[in-house]
Amino acid sequence: MGWGRVSGLAGPACAFLAALAVVAAATGGWAQSERAVAGRPGVHEGVATCGGSTCHGRPAPSGLVVRQNELITWRDEHSDAGAHSRAWRTLTKPRAQAIADRLGIGPAQTAHACLDCHADPAPPSQRGARFQVSDGVGCEACHGGSGGWIASHYAIGATHAGNVARGLVALDDPKTRAARCLDCHFGGAGANQFVTHQLMAAGHPRLSFELDLFTSLQKHYDIDADYLARHKMAAGGVKTWAVGQAMALDRTLTLYGPHNPGGAFPEFVFFDCQSCHRTISEDAKPKLTVETNPARPIPLGMPPFNDENMIMLSAAAKVAAPGLAPRFEEESRNFHLALAQNGGVAPQRAARLAGTSRALADAFAAHSFSRADTFAIFDAALGAEGSRRLTDFAGATQAVMTADTLLDSLVTQGALDRAQAIRIRPDLDRAYQAVRDPNAFRPAEARAALQRVADKVRALK
Repeated sequence: MGWGRVSGLAGPACAFLAALAVVAAATGGWAQSERAVAGRPGVHEGVATCGGSTCHGRPAPSGLVVRQNELITWRDEHSDAGAHSRAWRTLTKPRAQAIADRLGIGPAQTAHACLDCHADPAPPSQRGARFQVSDGVGCEACHGGSGGWIASHYAIGATHAGNVARGLVALDDPKTRAARCLDCHFGGAGANQFVTHQLMAAGHPRLSFELDLFTSLQKHYDIDADYLARHKMAAGGVKTWAVGQAMALDRTLTLYGPHNPGGAFPEFVFFDCQSCHRTISEDAKPKLTVETNPARPIPLGMPPFNDENMIMLSAAAKVAAPGLAPRFEEESRNFHLALAQNGGVAPQRAARLAGTSRALADAFAAHSFSRADTFAIFDAALGAEGSRRLTDFAGATQAVMTADTLLDSLVTQGALDRAQAIRIRPDLDRAYQAVRDPNAFRPAEARAALQRVADKVRALK
């Protein structure tokens, strides 16, 4: 943990708005570009293809249209910005090999169970001559195989829509970006893009994801007049956060049925870890990690479904999609009840709730989030009432990341100035500390710190 932004100041996440698509400067002829890309749609040409000194490989941001030092950011060895380039190399480390040994899958750096998220998952038939698995999560893992658009994206007269039609992934759209990121940061339908409980039991770290914050950590572009002139969205901040929450829940619930084994036990990765993983003691007053949650009507002893995104979506829906909010609350409660009382109907209720999550994603994508909306979501998610639901490590962790994103958004929207954000930051840092280690999770401290943040923000309306 501890990714916190400082609301526009220093820190590992120093960005306000989020988008990932990059279009290079217009320097070529359109007819020539059309001939150059013929016959290569979908081919992943490799990171080296993007890294020329006149493209994205300059040592300093000196481009007129884009920075042109995007590769330097991607390769940053000393911050979270370089995490994607380090992804494959982590498979060569002792921890990764120990996990692979426990699973009996051979060397981690060549195992398909690892490579589809720790490297560009393009199949061999779609790899160009300069493609290297060891590049890790390279440019095209996110932006799409460049064979069809690598020439057109810098041609005179090229458009973003035209490049997208040729295979560029429209990461400026928050729904598209969320779907691409979630493939690895939670899981996808692919055989090797889902972190099962078996992988977790072998030692794989726990997954936690918030779209806007994680995008900010990887930011390698500037949203300026030129960016907007290329007909791209500038949907960072609250919109990206809200869409990301909805898409994450949709993905979780959609995978729940197919990834629920037919044996005696469910796929435990969908459930809250700490409800089962706690110290076993004969002490009359053992330290427990389970608390009563007002939104989950399940008896003590039932492992709760990991509802971190449900908690955040509940707050967002009340503000930005009030017509869907009652339906979402009812379906969430019914899903929890099914898990506690009749597991046979749980997949059907999960599918129903997933449909409502998709409807919320559409509503959020079409909504213009105002300063008033951001204040209201802040209070609904993190104030005294909302924080009562932060009983579990995953939910509290998601709430801390949400507080970070919303505070940063208020500065971006001009609702708070930087000095005001700095005065609020120490309480957010205390919340980060309370969720830094799952084995030392301090729920009361996390809730108290987040409530102080919410109270201070409310006072500045």
